[in-house]
Amino acid sequence: MNDTIVVNNNDGVVTLTINRPKALNAINHDVMSGLNEWFSKGYQEIDGLKGVIITGSGDKAFVAGADIKQFTEISEEDGVKLSKYGHDTYSLIENFPKPVIAAIDGFTLGGGCELAMACHMRIATPESKFGQPEVNLGLIPGYGGTQRLPLLIGKAKAMELTLTGDMFTADQALTWGLLNYVVPKDKLMEKCSKIISKIATKGPIAVAKAITAINAFYTNDINGYEFEYETFGELLIGDECKEGVAAFIEKRKPNF
Repeated sequence: MNDTIVVNNNDGVVTLTINRPKALNAINHDVMSGLNEWFSKGYQEIDGLKGVIITGSGDKAFVAGADIKQFTEISEEDGVKLSKYGHDTYSLIENFPKPVIAAIDGFTLGGGCELAMACHMRIATPESKFGQPEVNLGLIPGYGGTQRLPLLIGKAKAMELTLTGDMFTADQALTWGLLNYVVPKDKLMEKCSKIISKIATKGPIAVAKAITAINAFYTNDINGYEFEYETFGELLIGDECKEGVAAFIEKRKPNF
């Protein structure tokens, strides 16, 4: 893990802080490779992992976008590779078996907005600003923004925001369905941790399967309905479900 990603483990709730405050935490190769490394194998070093919070350092930005300097003197082939690596990395986050929450404070633009959308949930401060401004550079979103934004807020509004490149507020993002909550700055991390800790009391296999099932609705390679009924049957005869049902009948907390 390189020093652009700071890892902090608080009783199984891991915070990954993107640490480029002077560049407003803009995503460069080191940031993207750090995220890829952690979500592909680094997480295995955490005992009792409950969930992940992704945030940015400083008080100005979650992630203000991709590092534009890396776009100079780049070939078409390298551009495709750059975008695909971002897609692959964000897919690791989207399909991670533990909850991943974006804790957003400040500018969340371009690749940063795409990173937030790859997380399972998004919580922001009232001061935060969002947008996909790539058209201002003669580009389109390259890390999944053209696909995830319409899924989260609807095609018409996503089309407008992507084509105009306009920024929008946290309150607008909440109204449109991009955010789960808007909370004061001093309550941001606490809110994220509380949600993860609550989920950690549920059946861990069921949580992982639920993430896969919900994501299946938005993919073409999995029949979501089929996955749901097959997984329901699979879980129904598992030890986790047996403990959950027994605890319900005995009026006690389940021991997952």
